[in-house]
Amino acid sequence: MGKRWRRCIRNFTAALDASLTNSGELRMTSLFRSRGRRLAALPIAIACALPSFHVAAQDEGATEGLVQTLDRLQVTGSRIRRADIEGAVPLTVIDRAAIDASGDVSVAEVLRDSTFSSFGNFRPRSGSSAQATADVDLRGIGSDRTLVLIDGRRVPYAPSTGESADLNTIPLAAVERIEILSDGASALYGSDAIGGVVNIILRKDFEGVEVRYGIGNPKVRGGDTEEASLVFGTSSDRGSLLLGAAASSRDMVYTRDQISGQARGGSFYGNNFYFESETEPGEEGEFGGALPGYACDDPNFWRNGDNCVYDYTAVAADEASIRNRSLFARGSWQINDAWSVHAAGSYSTTGSFGRYAPTPGVLYIPEGSPNDPVPGDGLGVFVYHRYAAAGNRDNFVDNAVADLNLGFSWQASDALYVDFGMRRSQATFKELGRGYIVTPLAEQAAADGSYNLFDPFGNPEDVIGGFTATTSRDGWFDIDELYANATLDLFDMGGGVSVLAFGAEYRKEDYADIYDSLSEAGVVAGSAGNSAAGAREIHAAYAEWLFPIARSFDVTLAARYDRYSDYGSDVSPKVSLRWQPLGNLTLRASAGKGFRAPALPDVHGKRAFSAEHLSDYRTCVVMGYSPEECGGDSNGDNIADRPQDSNVRYQVDTWRSGNPSLESENSRQFSLGLAWDATDWLNLTLDYYSIEIDDRIRLIEYQELVNFDNAGIPLPAGTSVLRRSNGSISEVSTAYANEGDLETSGIDLNLRTRFGFDRAGRLENWLQVTRTLDYTLTDGEVVKDRLGWISLPDLRATLRNSWTLGALTANWNINYIDSQQNPETTPSFGFVGGGAGSRLGSYTTHDLSLTWRTPWEGSFTLGVNNAGDRYPELLEVRGRPWNFELYDAYGRTAYVRFAQKF
Repeated sequence: MGKRWRRCIRNFTAALDASLTNSGELRMTSLFRSRGRRLAALPIAIACALPSFHVAAQDEGATEGLVQTLDRLQVTGSRIRRADIEGAVPLTVIDRAAIDASGDVSVAEVLRDSTFSSFGNFRPRSGSSAQATADVDLRGIGSDRTLVLIDGRRVPYAPSTGESADLNTIPLAAVERIEILSDGASALYGSDAIGGVVNIILRKDFEGVEVRYGIGNPKVRGGDTEEASLVFGTSSDRGSLLLGAAASSRDMVYTRDQISGQARGGSFYGNNFYFESETEPGEEGEFGGALPGYACDDPNFWRNGDNCVYDYTAVAADEASIRNRSLFARGSWQINDAWSVHAAGSYSTTGSFGRYAPTPGVLYIPEGSPNDPVPGDGLGVFVYHRYAAAGNRDNFVDNAVADLNLGFSWQASDALYVDFGMRRSQATFKELGRGYIVTPLAEQAAADGSYNLFDPFGNPEDVIGGFTATTSRDGWFDIDELYANATLDLFDMGGGVSVLAFGAEYRKEDYADIYDSLSEAGVVAGSAGNSAAGAREIHAAYAEWLFPIARSFDVTLAARYDRYSDYGSDVSPKVSLRWQPLGNLTLRASAGKGFRAPALPDVHGKRAFSAEHLSDYRTCVVMGYSPEECGGDSNGDNIADRPQDSNVRYQVDTWRSGNPSLESENSRQFSLGLAWDATDWLNLTLDYYSIEIDDRIRLIEYQELVNFDNAGIPLPAGTSVLRRSNGSISEVSTAYANEGDLETSGIDLNLRTRFGFDRAGRLENWLQVTRTLDYTLTDGEVVKDRLGWISLPDLRATLRNSWTLGALTANWNINYIDSQQNPETTPSFGFVGGGAGSRLGSYTTHDLSLTWRTPWEGSFTLGVNNAGDRYPELLEVRGRPWNFELYDAYGRTAYVRFAQKF
């Protein structure tokens, strides 16, 4: 039989003993509970029933993912394999059944619905420099503080951002489950794990062939979805192989078709002018109104009082289209009883199309020009112009990720297990933009009269083509990685064997985001950003040591050392405690430190131009609005107290740049929780978390700088707000900096119930609630308690209900986002939505689906998301008519999906 079989039987017997009640009676249902030591019996029994084929072969990074050995499991958040699933850190698993019941077609959509995404996640949008990407932001502290793994290995950053993973390049069809570690984990995984870890576990053990196809149709025009996949798997007693292909898409949604599209847009960048200042030539002076002689009746132009404005909503799109295509393969082979090899490879492409309104720009027209609206007055003018005759700004984006991992596992002895390997991951990015304007050439054409501002659509094509540019941008983020991990059983203690996990990693990151030369020079109107490129090497060593002091109590110590070639090193320690005073109750606590290394674009980014919409009292008054409209009173007071309360926004020349002197930011985390299997049909987990971040790496917001300037607060180094002689803003410059602190805390509740009704079927329920208790930012001299304000709801909840009767399964998911309201009087420095007193009500949606498992190994699903056809309230947030990251506005979305296994 051998040592391995004897050990299996011994551990299985111990697990059975742990399932005995006080009276000595065996309760068989306890063997199948999802929490506590009782569940250990199930995988042990299965493992013992298998041949001597050792499935401990860990595929890529499985030392950090979830793997199964003969008698122990390993989960995200620990490198030590153990029989106890409910560990010392909180872990939530979204399995394949929950993914299918959601009706979502992408990993990004699944995580956007998670309660841990407290304040929402970034998603594809037209006009953004990261148009095609989608990320995950746990705890609302930033996607760059959330570590994303695939089977325990780091996902490369999207080249378009350089600091967060792109979830759109991960095919949902390849995902087995998603594990969310809602606790700081830098001691195990290094940088970025401050807010938590999302570990995406891909399918491994699959037998046969599965074909899936589905389509979805929202009530709002646009946003239609389509998904398809083909998966093939086979296995033997020596190895396994899985191959797959997947495709998914979501169509573009135009602004005119959204809930805000009925309101006609009125951008001041239509055809309006300012006189040149008489006292300071080259600066704007008195407002002149709409350009005389222009009828303002071209397509989408219209009169708004004295202004000739442009309706950008008629042509622009809010949400960019996304199309993903993926191929993936993975396999393992048992070489002998001690050695196994595993490999995985994938290639994924994402294509996106986005449309923004024609380019806006400011043209200087000198005195004497044919385009001078008031000839003979001795003054030039500045024309706020819309280059509509040059067409829309269309952006085409192609992202691709190629990943290859090769590893070996060695069971050196009963006590020592080793996993090592190498990995190459390459993310590439290409963008092509049409309809952009080269400002110096357009100014020259307008100044000499060859471009007629009084009849823009009547200009010859060669004139317009002479200052129209096609922009380009391409980049990459490459990771080359070597890793080695080992676990070693050391000695027996009162609660079992003391185990040490240790290892080392070497990683090289190479990043570039290259803009075309005209964009780099800052002469292209209607676009923003500049090139950045850099590389670094990271060396890391780590250890995790389990001390099972008693059967019911253990302590785990962990520490990691990371050395970065470009800025320095960090040490991240952590201690975790686990106490099981009762067979069905686990208490846990952890405390540790974390860090986030400066992202390469934050360090190496060149100075980049944009034209942001800002609010400022003094500029507002100069534009001719009343003090009340600009946020002050009739006497012009309260300028410093409430400059942000103005509803008047305007575009300003803005600049941003990187900072080679950046250092890492550091964090302190603490968590305390419990897991309780109250009965056979009820279990719950309740966890408290606290995160403090010092020396935050952040790009100071332009509006924040304006508010600081109004309030007389010193501006951070490398930033500035420049004003004209009349007090209006002419330029704002910002930069990345180690500036400010963040503190947040909250409670996570997971409650699951399971009921059997014999012939009436089976009902399962899962309630998740995340309540944020505190969210405080300290920037400069300003303490900003923003919890509950617009965009920062203090509570999110989901209730998933699943009823199964024979071949039918019905799902009813309820998603809840709490209300938000800004205070009436509190200064809102760094506000993200609305003005003083603005309020958004709570938001609840209901998702329904019915699945029939056919007699021929197929399944047919009919579902509807947002069955009540609920829409977010219209309140501008970050330049969008509603919070684009927290809500969607697809309306009621019906979908069908069919899957067939062979």
